[in-house]
Amino acid sequence: MNALLRTARPKQWLKNVLVFAAPGAAGVLNEPEALKNTLLVFVAFCLGASGTYFWNDILDVEADRAHPTKSKRAIAAGEVSITIAKVVGTLLPLSALAVAALTGRWQSVAVVATYMAITLSYSAIWKHVAVLDLVAIASGFVLRAAAGAVAVDVPMSSWFVLVTTFGSLFIVTGKRYAEARELGESAHEVRSTLGEYSEGYLRFVLAVTCGGALVSYCVWAFETRDLAGSQLPYYELSIVPILTAFLRYALVLDQGHGAAPEEVFGRDRVLQLMGLVWVIVFGVAVYT
Repeated sequence: MNALLRTARPKQWLKNVLVFAAPGAAGVLNEPEALKNTLLVFVAFCLGASGTYFWNDILDVEADRAHPTKSKRAIAAGEVSITIAKVVGTLLPLSALAVAALTGRWQSVAVVATYMAITLSYSAIWKHVAVLDLVAIASGFVLRAAAGAVAVDVPMSSWFVLVTTFGSLFIVTGKRYAEARELGESAHEVRSTLGEYSEGYLRFVLAVTCGGALVSYCVWAFETRDLAGSQLPYYELSIVPILTAFLRYALVLDQGHGAAPEEVFGRDRVLQLMGLVWVIVFGVAVYT
């Protein structure tokens, strides 16, 4: 059971918190029905993501065995058989669709299904194609945000979509950058696309996506303030923790970390503090 749980990657569920972004920004999380539907799509994404991890590890079993850390994954290490992994990897996505259907909105089911389809195709195809591998993973974050919006039937600002897109590309590119530096000359043997990315190229993408995310967030914050008719500068102040968090994460990458973003966010107290400050400041702006 412990091996199955490790393969499900519960640490990765933190990414699914993004489904709360659109409902939270729209100020509807204090409504019981909206909160229930948001929680349902959160659970659906957790189940769906875990299911796709099983298939990812099945497809990558040989490559994982050659990786210094991924060789410890349950399937690669032989702790979970391929047969059991296939069964669990099928049941979890089906459960995800069933949970999404409980929202009573077909759009939620469609978004969750699209997310799983892209993630599975990434494991089979896109992870081997430079640039498309970055876009495929980043699209998963955008779909998480979209799932929260459609679950409670609130619109998503175009600027919010850009924030999510650039921000996710920044994190994903940072992961590739850290992997390339960590694995060195053998990087392409573990992940084929790392042989096509130069350090200079990844730095360029990091700069573009970081700038794009910050500019988009600033515009979104001002746009949201104008729509809300707020006279207090809470929306503008929320830019400060976002800017600080991006700069802090850039420092983490420059120091040679970031190959496992979830671990960085799990142990970096400055990033955690900035996240908490942002939630408080933006929450006060929306709900007061």
